[in-house]
Amino acid sequence: MRLTVLGLFLTAASLWAHAILIESNPAPRGVVKGPDFVLRLKFNSRIDGSHSRLYLKNAGVSRQIEMDAQPSPDTLAARVTGLAPGAAVLQWQVLAVDGHITRGELPFEIR
Repeated sequence: MRLTVLGLFLTAASLWAHAILIESNPAPRGVVKGPDFVLRLKFNSRIDGSHSRLYLKNAGVSRQIEMDAQPSPDTLAARVTGLAPGAAVLQWQVLAVDGHITRGELPFEIR
């Protein structure tokens, strides 16, 4: 009985964790070869892609990035085109399975 209760507690606790970015392309403060590249963000939990948003700031312009179909429940992907060389910042907002929205920024450089 104790193991069952402990198992239920641990399962419930994992459902309440916010989405945390664990892998990305581009890497934080990394460099990508432009003007086009494939963007990929992997999180520590399932993400509701239809309620998540990606914005890219580059060359003084901010634009929303249209995402591809999710390659897996914990990953967002998009093909980004027409970028100018220089600094860029990806802003992400995701809805995790726990119902919480998590936001973050990922600075990188385009060459």
